[in-house]
This record gives sequence, C-alpha cells and structure tokens, in this order.
Amino acid sequence: MARLEDIADGLAKRALDLVELNSDESIERRVADEIGALSPTLQEAYATAIRIRKAELRALRLLDKYDAGEEIPKAAISSQPQD
Repeated sequence: MARLEDIADGLAKRALDLVELNSDESIERRVADEIGALSPTLQEAYATAIRIRKAELRALRLLDKYDAGEEIPKAAISSQPQD
C-alpha cells in the first residue's frame, strides 16, 4: 500500500500548496470529492495525508515559537490550535 500513500500524500501536498496560494479552502474538499467518486480508499488516504500535513505544520509553527524564545502558554488538552 505504499503506492496508495505516496499518491495520496502527493495530492495532499499539491492541494494544500494551492489552498495557500489561492486562499481557497474549498480546494481540499473538491479534490476529495473528485477522488471519492472513483476510489473511496484513495479518498480516505488523501484525507489522512491532509490531516498529517496540517498537524505537522502546526507542530513546526509551535517549535518555531520555542526557537524564537516566545512565551508559550501551557496548552489545555484540546484539538484546537493553541496560538
């Protein structure tokens, strides 16, 4: 299944790059809908890749704050961003 994850991650990266470039959050959903019309398996892998990439970005931003010496409040247990 490595091929599945590679395809899904490539699509996720491209979609997120376009979301950032165009400030259009609907790109994520439209790509997922198109994928799902033919392959629900790839659609789920794509959704997972999107979540992983977003989580990585959130973690990197937090680490950048630590590197910059910013004061970072202790996070409550939550799925919401802590910035």
